[in-house]
Amino acid sequence: MSPDSKPTKLCPTCGTRLSDNASRCPVCGTSISTPETAKKAKPIQGTRMPEITLSLPVALGILALVLIIGAVFVYIGLNSTGSISKPTETPTPSQTPTITLTPTASLTPTLAPTWTPLPPIEYTISSGDSCISIALAFNVSVASIVLENSLPASCSPLTIGNKLRIPQPTRTATAAPTNTLSAAEATDAACQKLEYTVQSNDTLSGIAINYNVSQAAIKEYNGLVSDVVQEGWVLKIPLCMRAPTQGPSPTPTTPPPYASPNLLSPADGSVFTIANDVVTLQWASVGALRPNEAYQVTVEDTTDGTGRKLVDYVVDTTYNVPSSFRPTTDQPHALRWWVITVRQTGTDSSSNPIWELAGSASKQLVFIWVGSVANPTSQP
Repeated sequence: MSPDSKPTKLCPTCGTRLSDNASRCPVCGTSISTPETAKKAKPIQGTRMPEITLSLPVALGILALVLIIGAVFVYIGLNSTGSISKPTETPTPSQTPTITLTPTASLTPTLAPTWTPLPPIEYTISSGDSCISIALAFNVSVASIVLENSLPASCSPLTIGNKLRIPQPTRTATAAPTNTLSAAEATDAACQKLEYTVQSNDTLSGIAINYNVSQAAIKEYNGLVSDVVQEGWVLKIPLCMRAPTQGPSPTPTTPPPYASPNLLSPADGSVFTIANDVVTLQWASVGALRPNEAYQVTVEDTTDGTGRKLVDYVVDTTYNVPSSFRPTTDQPHALRWWVITVRQTGTDSSSNPIWELAGSASKQLVFIWVGSVANPTSQP
């Protein structure tokens, strides 16, 4: 201690150096006894640690150096042991794979083979050869020989001994077989059918007689469960199932049925008075009639109520309603008329012709006849 330094003392608790006259330690707050008291009880002093005094920059530099060295040692240690932890990857749920069925070989369509053209054949021209004879011999066209050998369009002249390149025809794949119909389908496809629209007065038996086809066949082809038919129905008539013509010399082929005649005049609802002695009916021809065919004309008095009807046969396309069929009362009468083509198949015991229907019936029209005849000469 230098002679000029002031006397000091130590804190008995924390060991802090204090001035000699200090009464309390500013560090730990312990009361310091006066010198007189100190003389009575000697304070207990612990072992002091060596003091190192460093400036602030030096202390910061040493601290940074220690941290760097520690970091280097930690990095080297982790690399040597391979224990560097990597961030744990969170697995992303993947979509459920869709199962795609691969078609088997049997479901794969067979492609037609592609043929590679064959190389041309060399042919030496002989005496008497021509392009046509050479083409026929090799089953090729003259044009193909001309193109292959760059000859003129006339393919002449040909020099004996020269060589020609004959193109071989390219093979073609055989066409795949088409679907064949079963026996039942082939029979149905070969059967000629006719569509017929049922009229108001038609019956299944009448239609069957008209087309010479059995009722059972018509019911089978149309799915009918009874013999009842209604107006407006469209029936398929299997003409292939027509019954053979009876007689010692049957007709080899039955003529096809005629279409329904188209009625021309009088117009539906026309009115005729007593001045009209004769009413002329007219219709369009259905075609050239055969010698045994005719038009059946039917006129029915719907007002009379007794079923008075006139049926006649003509080969012309007009018919005059006779005055004898005029109403017998002054009351206007509605007369309905229609036409159908018929065919004579023979005669009865009285030598009267036997007629059968040979086509469809026309639509029915009505005309009004006003006036009466007092004493009709005949009544059909």
